[in-house]
Amino acid sequence: MRVQRLIAVLGLTLLTTVVPGEVASASPALGFDLDRATIPQLQRLMDRGLLSSVRLTQTYLDRIKTVDVKVNAVLRVDDTALAQAKASDQRRRSGHSRGPLDGIPVLLKDNIDTRGLITTAGSRALLGSPPSADATLVARLRQAGAVVLGKANLSEWANFRSTHSTSGWSGVGGQTNNPYVLDRNPCGSSSGSGAAIAASLAQVAIGTETDGSIVCPSAANGIVGHKPSLGLVSRTGVVPISLEQDTAGPMARNVEDVAITLSVLQGRDRSDKATLAYPSTQPTDYVSAIRPDALRGARIGVWRNAGVDKDVDRIVERTVSRLRAQGATVVEVDLPYQADIAEVEFPALITEIARDLPVYLRHRPRAPQTIQALIDFNRRDPVELSKFGQELFEQAATAPGPDDPTYRQQRQTTTTLARRSIDETLAAHRLDAIVAPTNSPAWPTDYTAGDAYILGTSTPAAASGYPSTTVPAGYVGHLPIGLSFIGPQWSDAKILSLAASFEKTYPIRHAPRYLPTA
Repeated sequence: MRVQRLIAVLGLTLLTTVVPGEVASASPALGFDLDRATIPQLQRLMDRGLLSSVRLTQTYLDRIKTVDVKVNAVLRVDDTALAQAKASDQRRRSGHSRGPLDGIPVLLKDNIDTRGLITTAGSRALLGSPPSADATLVARLRQAGAVVLGKANLSEWANFRSTHSTSGWSGVGGQTNNPYVLDRNPCGSSSGSGAAIAASLAQVAIGTETDGSIVCPSAANGIVGHKPSLGLVSRTGVVPISLEQDTAGPMARNVEDVAITLSVLQGRDRSDKATLAYPSTQPTDYVSAIRPDALRGARIGVWRNAGVDKDVDRIVERTVSRLRAQGATVVEVDLPYQADIAEVEFPALITEIARDLPVYLRHRPRAPQTIQALIDFNRRDPVELSKFGQELFEQAATAPGPDDPTYRQQRQTTTTLARRSIDETLAAHRLDAIVAPTNSPAWPTDYTAGDAYILGTSTPAAASGYPSTTVPAGYVGHLPIGLSFIGPQWSDAKILSLAASFEKTYPIRHAPRYLPTA
């Protein structure tokens, strides 16, 4: 009884209070519902000797064995995970804990270099030797004591191989499923990261985004995801699409865990010049920047995207009422220039993957070294072209170079108009942030039709390099819908604080039920 009372005091949900349908996230080994546990709660249990990192890590490994047969989100686990956890427990006993991530299991998207673990970007062309060094962000996680649990599946080549691709599929890992409804799509290229966190297969995951690949899988899988300001997190050792837009960011079941992880991930890296630009005033602890009442007195612009999906419209309307109830002033806005951005962003990215991906491949000497060599590999491979083609790779093989005047105008237009769309809207209405529905309900996975995107609002923040946080806002049937908080450059702390305030007041999220179909 003593342990149960302490767990209750620490704010964790006992197994006996888990509602029907959510028991899949409850852990008899731990005595509480893992789905609802936060990093600070787990740390307090470990500090009191009621939990160890070894026990927590083993619980997640066991869940991967039993639950991931339905979801297929984890490509491989790290054989050293329990040894990492044991080392964390030893540090804690000796009074040398490295901070709030010490002993916490983390999954990494499989386009992030990890020493000793094969890193493939989902492609069988990279199934050779693992990278010889960690990506900078992985090194930072290890320095903070995090347990690298393994690698998450993704949309192959971060969903930038085909014009007719299906999110969540890779030649290495097959298809990841949405844990809420298994025949629905997990969305975006960080699909395995999003589905794994929703299914409680790790406490935190790291995703990457060029345009939508953190926020869409986070929203579609009912979790929190933060796309940082460009330059806040190093991209060294991350398989690229475009260094003009790529970033990595944390994905978790609550804003607090995302903020803790971002505090560890951020940092300057001489190998990534974008990280040398962020201001010295940027906080090093994003949790301390969170204010529970951040919405009170805030001015929020709502970018409804109305008329696309009536169920999403209903959730947005309810969200507006909730924001006002918390003391926010809500202003209707419509972000300008979106059609102009859409016309030029895609061709700019084609030139940029042709420029940036071969540079990455140089430190993977056993892999094909050019876009054309990857195209040739895929044509010979029995799996790679079994679901869809490689039209984007074929376009990249003949794309104009980065010195081409047309390309340079496309990139300048993309970035400038995306920034203006946010900056001018914020200034015109004196706003603290803009909110928008992140997604429409997840579509059925279909290799004939491909992805059936209906609604997405990721482009302004993605193309501008500005921050965006998505939090659960409601459900259409059993399918989650997210709300994005978007702000100006380097406003990550404020955006997280506003998102945390919304989450705390309206804790909408519930664990998935692994329904076979809707």
